[in-house]
Amino acid sequence: MQKIALVTGAHGNLGRAVVGRFLEDQYAVIGVDATQHPSSGHESAERYESHSVDLMNEDAAGAFVQSVIAKHSRIDVAVLTVGGFAMGSIAETKTADIAHQYKLNFETAYNVARPVFLQMMNQGTGRLFLVGARPALSATGSKGMIAYGLAKSLIFRLAELMNDEAAGTDVHVAVIVPSIIDTPQNRAAMPDADFAKWVTPEAIAAVIARQVSDAPHALHESVVKVYGDA
Repeated sequence: MQKIALVTGAHGNLGRAVVGRFLEDQYAVIGVDATQHPSSGHESAERYESHSVDLMNEDAAGAFVQSVIAKHSRIDVAVLTVGGFAMGSIAETKTADIAHQYKLNFETAYNVARPVFLQMMNQGTGRLFLVGARPALSATGSKGMIAYGLAKSLIFRLAELMNDEAAGTDVHVAVIVPSIIDTPQNRAAMPDADFAKWVTPEAIAAVIARQVSDAPHALHESVVKVYGDA
């Protein structure tokens, strides 16, 4: 049976790497991103589908997931990479800033994770990966990035709640926690940094792939830290 992987943020640096890795691993991959983003570079692949969906819109996101289920009957793996970063101390952070980061980092994840999780529970198996953030692991780590840290902290709570609900099944939710990712944008923003210490999108994709196992009782970490040497 052809295995199905769904990847959000498929046109971003991490999303492209994840799509590429699952295509290499012989999955049929469904990639989704907003219309304003560039190509993922995988559109010509035989087992790849590309979609444009506003994932901040719960109805649109839910309808998209249902269309995937209607066509493929299952979702074996989902990797939700959509998100965005913002700096800001408490003095600089208004509720509107928090609301924006919440929508960008949590709602885009929850609007897809919820229907995907329900489908995985229905089919009795599945691996769902959310993307957290190192600063969101602790309150002190979020200093200077208040809205971002608050929004990303909810990703960890969501995974805990889903894993509690899925206890005793072969459905597992993990949070991937990268350090600074080696991307052109981050290099441009921090030109004096030691790029060799950063983790590449391809390395993160490889870690996700290793977490996906056919073994029915394989041990999986709920929080997977991928820091490189940072």
